[in-house]
Amino acid sequence: MFPRLAEQYRALVRDLVMSLQALASCLQKRGHVATCYVCGDGSDGQGASFVAELGDNHMVRFLVSDFGISWIESRDGHELVKLEGAEAIQELHRVAAILQSTAAAPKSAVRTTSDAAAAAPLGSIPEAA
Repeated sequence: MFPRLAEQYRALVRDLVMSLQALASCLQKRGHVATCYVCGDGSDGQGASFVAELGDNHMVRFLVSDFGISWIESRDGHELVKLEGAEAIQELHRVAAILQSTAAAPKSAVRTTSDAAAAAPLGSIPEAA
């Protein structure tokens, strides 16, 4: 059972890495600052670091590897929010959907977790800005 679970997790990491590369490319084409750095060749594991700028020195970083998955949101170099595992993936999905749907809107119009944190607990933040 454990080797099967390990292989499923490695497959999840590979899928996330490919998705992060595609997301970075898509966001770049729409004028956002976004990068995705990949490490590993897939045989001994793989990982990626995805970074996107949301404007006003506001950045998000999504890290994925065989060791874990995390979402880190920061402003002016200070960490605001850190999520792990499934919560990190959900937040990546939410922000990616907002970024992709606001291609014509100014970058400052993107509402993220930290923008709503003062008004609502993390679990009750709305899905769309």
